[in-house]
Amino acid sequence: MKLALAEHGLRLTKSLGQNFLHDQNQLRRIASAAEIGPADKILEIGPGLGPLTELLLVKAGEVLAIEKDRRLFDFLSQKFSAVTNLKLLHADALEYVKQNRHWGGWKLTANLPYSVASPLLVELASAEEPPERLTATLQLEVARRIDAATGSEHYGVLGLLLRLRYESRGWFKIPATCFFPAPEVDSACIVLSRRTEPLLPAGLHGDFTRIVKRGFSQRRKMMFKLLKEDWPEDTLRRGFEAAGLAPTTRAEEVSLEQFAQLTETIST
Repeated sequence: MKLALAEHGLRLTKSLGQNFLHDQNQLRRIASAAEIGPADKILEIGPGLGPLTELLLVKAGEVLAIEKDRRLFDFLSQKFSAVTNLKLLHADALEYVKQNRHWGGWKLTANLPYSVASPLLVELASAEEPPERLTATLQLEVARRIDAATGSEHYGVLGLLLRLRYESRGWFKIPATCFFPAPEVDSACIVLSRRTEPLLPAGLHGDFTRIVKRGFSQRRKMMFKLLKEDWPEDTLRRGFEAAGLAPTTRAEEVSLEQFAQLTETIST
């Protein structure tokens, strides 16, 4: 990897979160966790020098790789010039997924840039047709937040927004030494699969997001008081009762299913 960077005069840009995973064992582990078949369409964000891309191209029928850095895009275009099942796109991935809301039948498999990992996942999960599976390498702390249990220190908005549509299949740790340059934190690859049975109708997802964000806006305050800024007290009492929640409950004590029940009751 160092040799490739030197040969092509490529300098890494810290602002783009360019820490490239070079450990082949970890790369193969990620590709395996993604459960890719020859009919699958794969979205890769931030391919960098393309080590994961190589593995995805062998397994998948089609790969769309989005690279923001023009120098790396040119490098990848040359490296994979003879490949027929790869489409390379020079674009800001976050802006691209905001504008393209139909990912039904796709799977995300990517070592995500740390700076945009969370908003990218939320955008994909909230799309009109979200991907079937999300296999993403990101900061270890972020993986813990996504997978956190109700009442734990990492439980909060990010995990709830993603797990409304997805079920966590677990994660595995990737040490900082597996990257070049080595980041200051460890990473993890987390796998999320789309729910077969929705917890809420799509039309209520916006209200769910409002409730969750308002509820966690001040973690130590009772959620009932916070939600009174947006909903009538009588409506909230009915919703809290239906969800089995006391008026003194804080957001960190409310399960995903209870948030969904609360949303459905006060929004209909």
